[in-house]
Amino acid sequence: METFENIFNALARPQIFIGLSALVFTLYIVKLRTMMKPAVALTVALVVVAFFVVGARNENFREILSKGDNMPIVIMIFSIMGCLYVGLRQAAVNDMRIERGEAPKEALESNKKVLVWPDLVFSEFIITVILSAIFIWWAIHVEAPIEEPASGSRAPNPAKAPWYFLGLQEMLVYYDPWFAGVLLPTFILIGLMAIPYIDVNPKGNGYYTFKERKFAISMFLFGFLVMWVTLVILGTFLRGPNWNFFGPFEYWDPHKVEPLVNVNLSEFVWVKWLNTRLPDNPLVREAPGIIALLAYLLVLPGLLAKTLLKKLFDQMGFARYSVLAMLLLFMGTLPIKMLLRWFFNLKYVIAIPEAFFNI
Repeated sequence: METFENIFNALARPQIFIGLSALVFTLYIVKLRTMMKPAVALTVALVVVAFFVVGARNENFREILSKGDNMPIVIMIFSIMGCLYVGLRQAAVNDMRIERGEAPKEALESNKKVLVWPDLVFSEFIITVILSAIFIWWAIHVEAPIEEPASGSRAPNPAKAPWYFLGLQEMLVYYDPWFAGVLLPTFILIGLMAIPYIDVNPKGNGYYTFKERKFAISMFLFGFLVMWVTLVILGTFLRGPNWNFFGPFEYWDPHKVEPLVNVNLSEFVWVKWLNTRLPDNPLVREAPGIIALLAYLLVLPGLLAKTLLKKLFDQMGFARYSVLAMLLLFMGTLPIKMLLRWFFNLKYVIAIPEAFFNI
């Protein structure tokens, strides 16, 4: 048991945790048909269940799981796994049927009609009764995570947002509040609203498919699973007192101190690399970060249009491709910033506190 705990505590380091999440995601995308075979999917589900069952023997992990506001995370993990399997399994089956020259399974059922009454309403009523019974049992037997009245002189440690905002709270570690709390969520909402106008590919309408919508589905799943669900899990199970990282089986020691010296990019360039003091002019001082950001936002889309995303650029045209590239690059800033913080202790790429502008 000790070896089991030490292995998973080591794997829970943020650099490894996010890296493994991205690796597993890539494996599923590349080997989707293999991973969606019932035997493989069942094996993965049993491994996840075994982890929680075996891990619950540890007192620290059991305490985290038993918190009333953490239980939705466990339910979310298995519900997402189930929903993804249903959708992606059907997509894999349809892709194989299309390759054989056959119609998708949904086309074979297009003539079937389902009546609202009694088929739909009756099914919804039964589900409503079952879920109501479950929630009533839950409310009676699970202690609500209600603490004493809020006090300005005594805050809980760690002070966490509700579980559905933990991803946003994790972003605040790497960005200023105006960027993580305003700009990024705004771009997320704009991106979701822009999807019907950017992605006009008619394939996949009315039936499940992955091969015909590989890029769109991959990008959506990466943003949802790796960049949101993973951050929620990270904030729930791995963020402890003082917002420090802890392994899932570590004791949450409130006295733990991590000596992290976060350094801005300008300090890396001027002080560490050029061995000189920081310039007084903020624009000159932050010139390396400004140049890097402009190259990322203005030069990189053109390079991708000529290389990896050339086919997509030809299909979408300049205007729609530019909007898509900008949204994807903004999404990519988060994993890039996280990796720079974890590996190099880089705090800000551009730091102009005189104007409250820090990125």
